[in-house]
Amino acid sequence: MMIKEQLDNTIKETNFESLGKLERGKVRDNYFDDGRIIMITTDRISAFDHVVGTVPFKGQVLTQIAAFWFNMTKDIVRNHLTDVPDPNVMVVRKCEPLPVEVVVRAYLTGSAWRDYKAGKDISGIKLPAGLKKDQKFDKPIITPSTKAERGEHDMPISREEIIERGLVDEETWNKIEEIALKLFARGTEHAAKQGLILVDTKYEFGLLDGEIVLMDEIHTPDSSRYWYSDTYQELFEKGEEQRSLDKEHVREWLRQHGFSGDGSPPPLDAGIRIEAARRYIKVYEQITGRKFEFLKVPILDRIRKHLKDAGYLKEEE
Repeated sequence: MMIKEQLDNTIKETNFESLGKLERGKVRDNYFDDGRIIMITTDRISAFDHVVGTVPFKGQVLTQIAAFWFNMTKDIVRNHLTDVPDPNVMVVRKCEPLPVEVVVRAYLTGSAWRDYKAGKDISGIKLPAGLKKDQKFDKPIITPSTKAERGEHDMPISREEIIERGLVDEETWNKIEEIALKLFARGTEHAAKQGLILVDTKYEFGLLDGEIVLMDEIHTPDSSRYWYSDTYQELFEKGEEQRSLDKEHVREWLRQHGFSGDGSPPPLDAGIRIEAARRYIKVYEQITGRKFEFLKVPILDRIRKHLKDAGYLKEEE
């Protein structure tokens, strides 16, 4: 099996000194140089704001899906992407990131459902009583969160608090909400054509020369929740779990093994890593309509060659 053979051919981290100053995120190794960032998407997988292991082909899937969506939505908002020299690498413009993550939800599920069940507001939004798990909202809602430091948890924040605290001014926030809903509508429309429901997603925005720019990633299975549309209604009516193509099953596996964000996560076994890879590849094929290309060359060697060929990496490294 192709995935099983690649369990040891994953990228946990990179170290290309001449690319620029390295800053590691949960999943990406970002190299800052002048006005650009070279973003190498590793195969690290995070859950509950912790890196919990690696999954074969994950970095390739995330990069290719993000590039696909950036191209599909560039008429809605400018994005930071300038080049994709390797299946795991994006070269982007450096933006001034806004300190809020913009979460758009079309269904009551995940952390929103858990908060609702506990009687809490969701980012300052009070939902009506009597809603069921996985129920579709009348229209998508925006539930922002703060950007947490690594190892910390993102915290819900209301629209009013964002403006009151001066995190984003009201005029800019109004524009961001409008853009986010347009992006979500585009994603929903395309996903539906591919037999999927875009359940919820997270966007990150920045400013470049005073203009709002979409950055980081878009509609990937790391930043989004996808369900199969053909079984949604039946499973909803039965109160059963939806068939998903995202990393929710990894979170569920971790919960079953006693980890929900506190302490150290248990190591992922081969079975959950293979299943995660299968789902990542499936969502790539389903969204893009393209056959996934299994690249068996040692990943770091391939990235190094492509970065050299494109002139980003010095020959001696």
